[in-house]
Amino acid sequence: MIPPQEASARRREIEDKLKQEEETLSFIRDSLEKSDQLTNNMKLLFERGKESLESEFRSLMTRHSKVVSPVLILDLISGDDDLEAQEDVALEHLPESVLQDVIRISRWLVEYGRNQDFMNVYYQIRSSQLDRSIKGLKEHFHKSSSSSGVPYSPAIPNKRKDTPTKKPVKRPGHEHDFRVKHLSEALNDKHRPLAGRDDMLDVETDAYIHCVSAFVKLAQSEYQLLADIIPEHHQKKTFDSLIQDALDGLMLEGENIVSAARKAIVRHDFSTVLTVFPILRHLKQTKPEFDQVLQGTAASTKNKLPGLITSMETIGAKALEDFADNIKNDPDKEYNMPKDGTVHELTSNAILFLQQLLDFQETAGAMLASQETSSSATSYSSEFSKRLLSTYICKVLGNLQLNLLSKSKVYEDPALSAIFLHNNYNYILKSLEKSELIQLVAVTQKTAERSYREHIEQQIQTYQRSWLKVTDYIAEKNLPVFQPGVKLRDKERQIIKERFKGFNDGLEELCKIQKAWAIPDTEQRDRIRQAQKTIVKETYGAFLQKFGSVPFTKNPEKYIKYGVEQVGDMIDRLFDTSA
Repeated sequence: MIPPQEASARRREIEDKLKQEEETLSFIRDSLEKSDQLTNNMKLLFERGKESLESEFRSLMTRHSKVVSPVLILDLISGDDDLEAQEDVALEHLPESVLQDVIRISRWLVEYGRNQDFMNVYYQIRSSQLDRSIKGLKEHFHKSSSSSGVPYSPAIPNKRKDTPTKKPVKRPGHEHDFRVKHLSEALNDKHRPLAGRDDMLDVETDAYIHCVSAFVKLAQSEYQLLADIIPEHHQKKTFDSLIQDALDGLMLEGENIVSAARKAIVRHDFSTVLTVFPILRHLKQTKPEFDQVLQGTAASTKNKLPGLITSMETIGAKALEDFADNIKNDPDKEYNMPKDGTVHELTSNAILFLQQLLDFQETAGAMLASQETSSSATSYSSEFSKRLLSTYICKVLGNLQLNLLSKSKVYEDPALSAIFLHNNYNYILKSLEKSELIQLVAVTQKTAERSYREHIEQQIQTYQRSWLKVTDYIAEKNLPVFQPGVKLRDKERQIIKERFKGFNDGLEELCKIQKAWAIPDTEQRDRIRQAQKTIVKETYGAFLQKFGSVPFTKNPEKYIKYGVEQVGDMIDRLFDTSA
């Protein structure tokens, strides 16, 4: 049995140990509470710091992201132009110091912040600037276009705050305007003004073409900037989001052009439809750069340009087909026929349209080829397209010829009908010869030139037959035969009188009528006059020599009204309303 004193001592010892353990536990508990509070404080500080960095990132991007000026965009586009040796135009979207801060913030947020929200902030800000830059260029064309439809782009001798460029272009002041004009022509492959189009339509076309080129250049520059700021495995997706607004804007405007062309076809306003041709050509020329810029983006993004190209090719082919049908079916409206037998408006419009196609041979040929269902058309060659275009042009010319033949029947006078066909055939042939159309026609129709010449000669012969009613009166085969020195019988004198009168009346009538007719081609006009003058003068001269001194009347001046040269002078005034 433990003595009371020892038990009491042991109890006190246990109580002391328990007290010590309680104190230790209390200390540990206090320490843990302090540690949790510190951790929470640290977490709070971390989150605040992250939010501050995100806010700073947004602030830096917002404050320093500037819209690229139209002048600088034009400089950027002209960087590929060989007009003059110059340094490349490089965009500086952010100042170097700001760029380095943005890069450091981006890396910290990715590595420590485990945060991707800043990427959304980035693409939203940059997307807005890209879209506004392209829209600003379009407005520049509308506001600053000169009377020739070329945008005015003033020289910038000093760097301005709103001109984010690392290497200013070295150029004398006034030469910049010339270079921008050259650029406008180069982007449009130096196409002539389209027939029937107004200046505003040219400006719209040029603006869209330049905006397409601007998108490619600016998108390339955006990707270079993005590659420094956005983590590699997020770059393609962020870039895809960044370009959507600007790309969608271009595609929508392109579809609006297609829609306007579709409405123009319904109105038979084919000059407006020609707007599609330079735009389509530029889209196809730019497509390789487009494809390169859009590498890695979503399939829906990559397919937008090919979809627009297909729409434009389809509407272009539709326009070509409808134009050919319109030429064939243009009604023979009597009030619309030229009273003087000159070139019909349908002819001049058709030739003008075909001449415009010369500037877009590959584009028009590809349009036609794209509608072919044969297997060979899936991979058509330029030669195949050229043959299709040649066939098409021959079709239009054939339709035009059939329509002209139909229209010529509106004239009651066969001679005027012949002059009308002569003028139109001659105009077509000369127009073909003055341009490359004749070579293009010859691809599928070798004898076209000879055929037109034969048609022209046929009409000249038809016209010349109108003079038979004049010359037949005095032709040798219709004259009376009499013996020299023998007195004329009354019947013979009467016949001679009738021959002179018939010739005089016929000559006066034809000269009066045909003076109001027109042959615009000076060479052809002189040729037809001379041929007719030769025939009539020779026939009249022989008649006058034989009967001029014969006593067939007491009043010879009544019947012998004209000398041979007078007759020639009268014929020289044919087809001349001023005479």
